[in-house]
Amino acid sequence: MRRFFAGLAALQMLAVVTQFFLAASGAFDPAPNDESFQPHRALGGAIVLIAVLVTVVAATARMPGRLIGTSGLVAGLAIAQFVIKGIATALDGTVGELVFGLHAVNGLAIVAAAGMIIRQARQLSRPATQLPTAATPARQAP
Repeated sequence: MRRFFAGLAALQMLAVVTQFFLAASGAFDPAPNDESFQPHRALGGAIVLIAVLVTVVAATARMPGRLIGTSGLVAGLAIAQFVIKGIATALDGTVGELVFGLHAVNGLAIVAAAGMIIRQARQLSRPATQLPTAATPARQAP
């Protein structure tokens, strides 16, 4: 189950990196319009679902509490992306543009949290090295 969690965490990071690519593709479109960002919006919804799934799997696999919390944080930050966009759209003009800048900053926070999850998941999914016990004595150097 821990390896599955590590794989799911890697999928989450791949989706987040792809999300940055899609945002840049929409922004640098020769004639950017609402349609240019449709793939970015669609993947945003999928990222929320993946983040919730990562959190559920972390809890089911009985991962450490901090890792479960970080997984939930990614889900919360992903939902916040939609809230930021909604607020920025409601605040037309310069103020709206400044608020919308938080969308990118929040995206960087998602990358950081997803990276922490991957690092911890990989450590936890590795097989434990066997320590010498009474049944398996340690080798003596000649």
